Amino acid sequence: MNGQYNGTSKATLRQRFLAALPVISWLPRYQRVWIKDDLVAGLTLAAYAVPVAMAYSSLAGLPPQVGLSCYLVGGLVYALFGSCRQLAIGPTAAISIMIAGVAGPLSGGDPARYVAITAMTALLVGFISIAAWLLRLSSSVNFISETILLGFKAGAAISIASTQLPKLFGLPGGGTNLFQRLGLIIHQLPQTNSVVLAVAGVALALLLAGERWLPGRPVALGVVLLAVVAVPLLQLEGYGVKVVGDIPSSLPRFSFPTFALDDLSDVTNLAFACFLLSYIESISAARTFGTRHSYSVDPRQELLGLGMANLAAAVVQGYPVAGGLSQSAVNDQAGARTPLALVVTSAVLALVLLFLTGLLRTLPDAVLAMVVISAILGFINIREFRQLWRISRLEFTVALVAFSGVLLFGILQGVAISAVASILLLLRQTAYPHLAFLGRIPGTQRFSDVLRHPDNELFPGILLFRVEAAILYFNVEYITATILEQLHAAEEPVRFVICDLSTSPYVDSAGGRMLAGLEETLAADGIRLRVAEAHAGVRDLLRAAGLERQLGGVSRLTSIPDLIEEFQEEETSTKKGETA
Repeated sequence: MNGQYNGTSKATLRQRFLAALPVISWLPRYQRVWIKDDLVAGLTLAAYAVPVAMAYSSLAGLPPQVGLSCYLVGGLVYALFGSCRQLAIGPTAAISIMIAGVAGPLSGGDPARYVAITAMTALLVGFISIAAWLLRLSSSVNFISETILLGFKAGAAISIASTQLPKLFGLPGGGTNLFQRLGLIIHQLPQTNSVVLAVAGVALALLLAGERWLPGRPVALGVVLLAVVAVPLLQLEGYGVKVVGDIPSSLPRFSFPTFALDDLSDVTNLAFACFLLSYIESISAARTFGTRHSYSVDPRQELLGLGMANLAAAVVQGYPVAGGLSQSAVNDQAGARTPLALVVTSAVLALVLLFLTGLLRTLPDAVLAMVVISAILGFINIREFRQLWRISRLEFTVALVAFSGVLLFGILQGVAISAVASILLLLRQTAYPHLAFLGRIPGTQRFSDVLRHPDNELFPGILLFRVEAAILYFNVEYITATILEQLHAAEEPVRFVICDLSTSPYVDSAGGRMLAGLEETLAADGIRLRVAEAHAGVRDLLRAAGLERQLGGVSRLTSIPDLIEEFQEEETSTKKGETA
């Protein structure tokens, strides 16, 4: 017996180990024909990552090499622990602006403290992700809907763009929120450097043209290379064109983040917001590619993959990373078959950090700003806003709340507002559930909403209704009021009410009391109440609450046609008795 138990235990441990390291599963099954695809994808992603990582790092207020280091270690570690074959891990625009908006004021202008805060944020994001993985919380962090993300991303895009506009005009800029930034830019416009504006304009035009005419190609890298050649050739620095400057030629150094305990509360809040944003953006992208290539993505495993990637980013003094949709799309379009493409990308970035940083010294800040702006333009999806307006005014309003929250209060607060808006949306839908009053579909024994199908058959003296949601303590009053209102509006007296519970997967104790109270109210007016089609858990609750007898039974065998037939037979018997 002990041998069997130990064997089972070892098998379970092995299965858990294999599940935690997907690379052990896919690497032995790797096919040689995939090598070319992964190699090309890795090189293409690296060409995309170099300018984007530098731009996002600059956006976050960090040296350009930090973004490259985050890409290098984040992708390498995710390749070991992640479950998506095409997801690319690295800095993202939204997280970068969030870091800049919060870490800047916390650091008090001290560069060393700034780096420590950003690295500690990545470390905490890693710990939060791993804790969520251990506690199996992958589903509980998905309460921010696609509707919320639509508004959040649009607001974040405008907020991010406002931080880059001063670089476009060669202005000092400033301000802590969107309106201050725009006000300062308008005030400083007379100081515009026409040469910087021309450089930025050419860069943006080339990026947009490349996106349209050369989709999936590393256009940004071509623009960056053109810029680093043009600056010394045309002596643009002499005209006030600011450049990146010297970038250290070395691989990232590993060290554990340290920071002041006084900052712990603020950094924890920032880390939690980054975690939510990172996971939601990553899992959305991962599911997209999983569906496209017909394989399943493990949402829980993604928590571990992101957690380990962020821990790696922390120990190279980086900042939080995520699986961005745009960078993953580049990886996918280039033909990535497995996470080995990320390993190739990391190898190329290591070579860049070792041997090619000198070539990037003359890269203009304005060009990096245009790389950021071109990357975030896709965040503003007017077509989806219009579609949401047509589909659901309520969800459009929620998206607008998320959009406005980011613009008015900043990205960190916008995340919180988005989360609250999402929860309120769910609560609102549950608090005011749809009650369908039913009629029989002609020629069948099925029932549907009379309001949608006026040709359904009605039964004299009978009211049938269905609550299309769980029956909970905060919606029982609305449900009761709606039923009583329908009874009072009935054209002829109702003598029998049937509650169809087939679409109520859960009924809490308050819901049970509501049904009992409704039965008593109706009984006082000579109306009977019965329930049908209750789920097993609901039947158990009603029995435990002692309501089975009061409701005339809650058997799984009782159907709506049975109750209608029973009532009609009783009515016929009563009429015969009265006639006799």
